[in-house]
Amino acid sequence: MKGGLLLNILLISVINIKSIKCLTALTCNNDNKLKFDCHPDKAESDLALEENCKSRGCCYVPSKGDIDTPSCFFPANFNSYKMQTKSCAASGCRFLIKRAMPSGWPRDINEIRVDLTFGEDIIRIKFTDPKDKRFEVPLVNHFKQKPFSNSQFQFDFVPDPFGIRITRRSTGAVIFDTTGLITPIIFSDQFIQISTKLNTGLVQGIGEHQTKVLLNATSSRKRYSLWTRDQGPTFNANLYGAHPVYLQMESDSLASGVFLLNSNAMDIDLTPAPAATFRTIGGVLDFFIYAGPTPDRVISQHTQVVAKPFFPPYWSLGFHLCRYGYNSAKNLKNVIDRNRAIGLPYEVQWNDIDYMNGTKDFTYDHQKYYGLPEIVKDLHEHDQKYVIILDPAISSNQKPGTYKPYDEGLRRKVFMTNESGGVLIGKVWPGETAFPDFFHNDTIDWWTDQLFDYHRKIPYDSLWNDMNEPSNFVEGSISGCPKNSLNNPPYTPPITDGRLSAKTVCPSSLHHKYHHYNVHNMYGLSESRASHIGLTRLLKKRTFVISRSTFAGSGKYSGHWGGDQAATWQELYYSITQMLNFQLYGIPFMGGDICGFVGDTTEELCIRWTQVGAFYPFMRNHNNLGGKDQDPAVFSKRAQEAIIDVTKFRYFVMPYLYSLLYLASTTGKPVVRPLFYNFPADKIAWPIDQQFMWGECLLISPVLTPNTTVVRAYFPTQRYYDVKTKLILDSTGQWLELAAPLNTVNVHLLGGCILPTLLPETTTTKARQNPFGALIGLDRNENAKGFMYWDNGDDLEYGERNTQIIFKWTTNADKKTALFEAQTLIGNYKEMKTLDDIILNDTRVIFGKVEFIKGWANSN
Repeated sequence: MKGGLLLNILLISVINIKSIKCLTALTCNNDNKLKFDCHPDKAESDLALEENCKSRGCCYVPSKGDIDTPSCFFPANFNSYKMQTKSCAASGCRFLIKRAMPSGWPRDINEIRVDLTFGEDIIRIKFTDPKDKRFEVPLVNHFKQKPFSNSQFQFDFVPDPFGIRITRRSTGAVIFDTTGLITPIIFSDQFIQISTKLNTGLVQGIGEHQTKVLLNATSSRKRYSLWTRDQGPTFNANLYGAHPVYLQMESDSLASGVFLLNSNAMDIDLTPAPAATFRTIGGVLDFFIYAGPTPDRVISQHTQVVAKPFFPPYWSLGFHLCRYGYNSAKNLKNVIDRNRAIGLPYEVQWNDIDYMNGTKDFTYDHQKYYGLPEIVKDLHEHDQKYVIILDPAISSNQKPGTYKPYDEGLRRKVFMTNESGGVLIGKVWPGETAFPDFFHNDTIDWWTDQLFDYHRKIPYDSLWNDMNEPSNFVEGSISGCPKNSLNNPPYTPPITDGRLSAKTVCPSSLHHKYHHYNVHNMYGLSESRASHIGLTRLLKKRTFVISRSTFAGSGKYSGHWGGDQAATWQELYYSITQMLNFQLYGIPFMGGDICGFVGDTTEELCIRWTQVGAFYPFMRNHNNLGGKDQDPAVFSKRAQEAIIDVTKFRYFVMPYLYSLLYLASTTGKPVVRPLFYNFPADKIAWPIDQQFMWGECLLISPVLTPNTTVVRAYFPTQRYYDVKTKLILDSTGQWLELAAPLNTVNVHLLGGCILPTLLPETTTTKARQNPFGALIGLDRNENAKGFMYWDNGDDLEYGERNTQIIFKWTTNADKKTALFEAQTLIGNYKEMKTLDDIILNDTRVIFGKVEFIKGWANSN
């Protein structure tokens, strides 16, 4: 007993070996599930693999056609770290561990300090070099240290080989456990590895990848690489973002999570032990372990560490329209006019890079887009908004004195440099380009100045940051990359093209404080932060940034869209799983390109995609250069009506979506949820990712296949109301086949919920002038409750100054009368319309027992 902390010390004996290179001393009879890859890097041949394997002191047993089992794996008695000293107090423990023999990787760090710190339902475990300072992620985490006494965790450790075990105090379930696995801790300069047991092997996360929502480690081995890249959604490939976090479901239906705060290139193996193996090529191991015990609590704990997401303005929840290739102001204006003419709720117009002069940031083409300022003025006069795109790469080949962003950037030394101290030059859309170092405050000031200057020409309302992985059309730079250990490390995760510099800048290039090698995965975050700061200074109200590349904490500054998704039914489905995964990453303001970006859509696909996209938190229709127009007005009357109908429903329930985003920004709770978030005890619901929910109250069951007028949907045990037909469904956990004609998406309100509503208009400005209503679904006891947050829609100082209301419907015991209450918790937003238009879906018909509403009870 020390400092009030009881430690259960597990003593596990270890077989001592004289040499890791002595094959006869190895124990190689591992069960296949416990074979952990000792040679994750590629070998030129089987012979080279065998030689390299043995030189690392590992077992080589050809897998004989079983491609799922590594031929080179760690023996049961592989050398690892042993505890030298420990000290513990109420707030945590510190260990010094030491490796006695080489790991097989260059430049071992033989002594490691392990700091274990306790928080409220979060444990931090940090492995560092006690002698030499190593790179650590420059992210301000919000982890708060607290005594361990009331924690959900139980903590144990093993001294030799050193390992840590975190279990759930109430059930004993494994949450994080590096003990007892036949895989060592390796900590060398450019290769770091650690493995942990999983509970059921069912995890969500490890992004950004094109996957289902729940990954199953027990079904097969899978390796996920994290190195941000300009690459459209592709299976088995590293994509735009890097999020080394997972949520795991436990056998007793509780949930926990693990986050590794590390921004270097890495891969994460899921193996059938079940286990997860983290490998990274730099930095430190800085783990945050989340106790949950529910999925939404895991996400709240993660956003407590990396930052709560930003709160978007109300207007940004409306319908957005864009395409790459309007090609002229005339075409742009025609698109705007024809979509207004059909009565489409239509909030925001965007432009892609074709509006620029030579695709240079902070310019527009005065010939093709002559009259663009007048178009933007017209949008504003119609209560609509305008968004521009900005890539990070700044044209560097203009005549000096003719392009202010580059001239000023050179003068203020804001660009990344090469090893010789010169500006690193790559190639992107405008040709030769320089890359801003957004990690430096001077660069943020320079970027802000450019935003101010350009806003005087084009009064845009928000920003779209694209190509910020960062993308580069030449490898590294126009002069290549030096041959050194940063550009050619001992280990490269299995990323597309197999080289860190492929389609991006040299890892050895320099920011003011860092090598790009260490912060590449954070570059998109750094630009989003600069854009968020600059826009806030400029507009002095809430707006938004949409970023293609993201990292842990990006949600504080930006939303995300799905990138270059193809116009296919498969991509429609994966847009849902991507949206659901980004809720875990703390980036709820997310959506795919409705109707698809790459390739020509069809009318049917566009209708069905809009029926899904109406429930993305961020709703935008966008397509590619050369593709057929796909804005709603180009389709048939039938298609227009279907698209307008579902978009109007979005505007109708938008106060509920706004309230969910407010709660996300203040509590971290997810906005859009897979079914298992709300029904974790229902294991049938766990793998379902073709349906999803808004908060706890709306269940969406879309059609995701062509030529289909029915959809098979699962309903966990609960009462539901079809918002279109008004039919009641009392489910005991069952699959149903629902009618889904082309003009219908099935949406069900859960019993016990009250949703605030507004009658829809063509813009949110007009809709906000209407009185509020409420969509009420009584539970089996004929009661319901709800929540609404309301303010002026874009005030920077949101929260307690504004209005928060709890709704409550209570049916009296006689089942003949009911009381509806709207209780103001805090705030007094004076422009709030009265709650005098209650949409009950004909209460007498639906519920049968409520004869009349007794009245209002408004209280403060």
